[in-house]
Amino acid sequence: MNSIEQLEIRRVALQAELDEMKTPKERNIMGQFSTPITLANDILTHAKSILPSGEKIRFLDPAFGTGSFYSALNNVFPVARIEAATGYEIDEHYGKPARELWSKTELNYRLGDFTKQQQAGENEKYNLIICNPPYVRHHHINDQKERLQTKAIEVANMKLSGLAGLYCYFMALSHPWMKKNGIAGWLITSEFMDVNYGKAVKNYLLNEVTLLQIHRFDPSNVQFDDALVSSAVVWFKNQKPSKNHNVKFTYGGTIDKPTYEKDVSYDVLSTENKWTRFPLSDEREVNNKPKLSDFFSIKRGIATGDNKFFILTLEQIESRCLPLEQFRPILPSPRYLDVTELDADNNGFPNIENQLFVLDCKLAIDEVKRVYPELYTYLEEGIQGGVSERYLCKHRKIWYAQENRPKSHFYCTYIGRSDKEGKKPFRFLLNHSDAIVSNSYLILYPKAQLESEIEKNPKLKKCVLSALNKITGKAMLDEGRVYGGGMHKMEPKELANVTAIEIDELLTLNSEVTKAIK
Repeated sequence: MNSIEQLEIRRVALQAELDEMKTPKERNIMGQFSTPITLANDILTHAKSILPSGEKIRFLDPAFGTGSFYSALNNVFPVARIEAATGYEIDEHYGKPARELWSKTELNYRLGDFTKQQQAGENEKYNLIICNPPYVRHHHINDQKERLQTKAIEVANMKLSGLAGLYCYFMALSHPWMKKNGIAGWLITSEFMDVNYGKAVKNYLLNEVTLLQIHRFDPSNVQFDDALVSSAVVWFKNQKPSKNHNVKFTYGGTIDKPTYEKDVSYDVLSTENKWTRFPLSDEREVNNKPKLSDFFSIKRGIATGDNKFFILTLEQIESRCLPLEQFRPILPSPRYLDVTELDADNNGFPNIENQLFVLDCKLAIDEVKRVYPELYTYLEEGIQGGVSERYLCKHRKIWYAQENRPKSHFYCTYIGRSDKEGKKPFRFLLNHSDAIVSNSYLILYPKAQLESEIEKNPKLKKCVLSALNKITGKAMLDEGRVYGGGMHKMEPKELANVTAIEIDELLTLNSEVTKAIK
C-alpha cells in the first residue's frame, strides 16, 4: 500500500469523524457534502483523458474540504506531473485537521473564503480546476449576495439572480483563476439546467467558455448519502466557443461509460430552456401543437405559512368551539389521497375519511374578538407561538387570511417519484367538492372555451380527466425537473407548457357530437 492509499484511508475516517461532530442542519446551511472517493477518482480519470498528454498539472479545488479530489489527483496522475496543487477551505472544523493530514505533501492548503481571495496573477493560474462547491441555498447567503453578484459579473460576465445558490458564484469566481485552455470539472446539482436562475450559468457555459460535456447521474442513483440532489458533472475549457460547436450530453452509468449520450448543437442549447431533456429526448420540434396553457390557467395551491396551525380536522375545530364558517375544506397531502375522483358530501366537503379544513378568516382582529371569542383565543395562541411572525404570515395584510384561490374541478400533484418502469410521477384529480388545495398541488382553472363546454355538458369533466391522464409521463417529465432519488417536481409554468393534444381532440370531438345532435 503506497502513501496516498494510506492517506486516503485516514482521510475517509477523518471525514466521518468530523461530519459526526456537526448536526445535519449545520452541514446543510454550509452545504458540506463530501465527494465519495469512487466518484472523485472517476472525475479525475476523465480529466486526464481530456488534458493534453504530458502537460504539467496545476490543480485548484476552491472548496477543498478534507481533500477527496486531491487524493484522487494523486491516485490518477504521477507525482512528477503535478506541478502545483492548491486548495481553499472556509471551515476550520474541516480545514485544520485536513491541513495536518496533507502536511507532508506538496499541497498548498489555504484556510479562507475563496470568494474573497485576490485574483490570481498570470503565473499563478491553474489548468485544472475540479470542485464540488458548497450547495448553499440562496437564503443562507442573503448578507453576501450584493458582493457576490457584483464580482460574478465583473470576472465572468455571469449576471446571477437573487435565487442562485452559492455554487453558481463559485463557478463564476473561479473563472479568472483558469489558465487559457485550462479544464474545469464542476460537480453540481443539475437544477441549474432547468430553473430560471440557471440561465446566467448556461449563458456563461455557452458564451464565455467552451462547454465540453455535461454528465447527469441517474437521479435514482443518489451520489451523496446525505444530500438528496440530482447531480451532474459539468466540463468546460477556458476558451471562447465556436458557433458550430457541439456539446456531449451523457446520462446514467459513469462519466466515461454512460448509459445514454447525445451530441447537442450550440444553436439548440441557446434556445432550449430545459437542458435536462438531453440526452434522453430529441431537440424540440417547432410546432403549433396545443399546450395545457391553451385550455387552463395554472396556479400553485395555497401556502399557509404553518400547516399545523392553520389546517385542522373537524374534531379539532369542534373541540375548541371554533367557527366552521371561517374555515374552508382542503385536500390532504397527495400521499394520503389514493383516489382520482373526489365526490362531495351533503355539505360540499370532499367525501373522504380524513377531512381537513384550513382557517381562512378575512375579519379584522377586533371583529374576530367580538363575534368569535374562541377563534380570537386561538389566534392569540398563534401570536404567542410565533406563527404570526413567520415569513408568509407576516407579509399578509391579515396574517390569518389565506391567499385567494377559488376551488377548481381539476388538480394535479406537484411532486412525485418515477421508477424504472416509467411510472408517472404526477396525478390529475377530478374534484366535485368545495375543497381547495395546498401548494403540494397545482390548480388547473379551465379557460373560457373549456369552461363553457363543461357548463353545457357537465359529464365532460370526466372526459377531461381521462384526457389529462392520457398525457404521457415522458411529455410531463420533459417539462418538469428532477431531484435526487428520482423525485420529480412540476411548477405552474412547466405544467402549462406540456402538450395537450388529448384535450384538443376531446373538444373537437365534443363539438362535432354537439353539432350532430342539433
